[in-house]
Formats: sequence, C-alpha cells, structure tokens
Amino acid sequence: MASFKGKFESAKQDWETPIELFDELNKEFNFTLDAAASGTNKKVNKYFDQASNGLVQNWSSEVVWLNPPYGDGKHKLVDWVKKAVAEKENGATTVMLIPARTNTNWFHDLCLKHGEVRFIRGRPKFGGASHGLPQPLCFVIFRSNKH
Repeated sequence: MASFKGKFESAKQDWETPIELFDELNKEFNFTLDAAASGTNKKVNKYFDQASNGLVQNWSSEVVWLNPPYGDGKHKLVDWVKKAVAEKENGATTVMLIPARTNTNWFHDLCLKHGEVRFIRGRPKFGGASHGLPQPLCFVIFRSNKH
C-alpha cells in the first residue's frame, strides 16, 4: 500500500479564505470579528492574530468569522470548535470553515449537536494555492444562545 503521509500536509497554517466563500456568508451574517487571522489575511477590521490568541479572548456579542488552523500545532482544531460552542453562551454567533471530519467524535459531539453544518461542494483554492484542498470542507454555524 502506498504511503500518502505528508503528501497533502503543509507547514503553512494561515491560508487565506477564498473571498467568494467569505463574501456569501458575510452577506448573511455581517461579521464583526475574525478570530484567527493575521494582518494580511483578515476578513474584517477587528481580528485576533496568533500573538493575541483568539482562544483566550472574549467573543461575547460578536458575529465571528473563523477559519482556524487545521494542523496539529499547539492548539488543535477541536480547541477552536470547543471555544465556539462555549462562546454561544456569551452571546457570540460563530461561523467556522473547517474540514468535514465526520468520522471524529468531536464532529458528532460538538458540530452536529450544537451547530448547523453546511457542506461545501468542490475543492476551493485557498490564497495562492494551485490546487484545491484535498479534503471535504464545511461551514459550522454556532448561533448565539442569547437573542
């Protein structure tokens, strides 16, 4: 059996969201915060970068866009999902762009139980990439529990 380890991996963790994916959702949600961005790939004026660490910040009452790092660095993808679920209680609505890891416990226990999942058709190309991501993607929407 051929080994695919490393074939689709990347050290780069700050791939810019394709603008056409963001714009459609921004029309619907009117985002006020980008919780995992940089000065060069932020989608709204208010953002948390790696130094300010969106995982330890307060998102209350914000409408959050979140395209978190997908890798297994210091903070894992599941940490961002847990944060989005927790921030629902503080009045935040969060829209996440994440891999559709439907075979994981956290996807079932957090995304399906607490969020609305919208699957993405095709393989969008992220900023500067020559090919689309080889894994299925989805948006998960965690709506504020406060209205």
